[in-house]
Amino acid sequence: MVVDELSDETVDRLFHALADTTRRDILRRCVRGELSVSRLAEAYPMSFAAVQKHVAVLERAGLVSKQRSGREQLVRTDPDAVGRARQALDELESAWRGRVDRMARLLAEDSRTEAPEAPGTEENDTPEGPER
Repeated sequence: MVVDELSDETVDRLFHALADTTRRDILRRCVRGELSVSRLAEAYPMSFAAVQKHVAVLERAGLVSKQRSGREQLVRTDPDAVGRARQALDELESAWRGRVDRMARLLAEDSRTEAPEAPGTEENDTPEGPER
């Protein structure tokens, strides 16, 4: 399966949204089922407007969507949202593993070409020192 690479802007929005404890908690609550913004606001020691701002950040990142139902705005998670975040992390992991593997190969090659001879292996050397 070929997955489109996420743009830097998309990854930045995802990680910015997930960097905040309150936003991660809102996301966890909405994974269990859609909740109204007012219901979410009851769970936090902050203003309704502050919770709305957190939801807006999650929405811009594509992690949640809002739908009006009467006077309420219902917040639900995007089922593919966690997959996008995982994809971003997988891409970073792949890049770093590639770098670590290349460094390990270079170090292994370097140690094979520059390995010093073990003591006592030169001609005329004995464990006590060179013969005279």
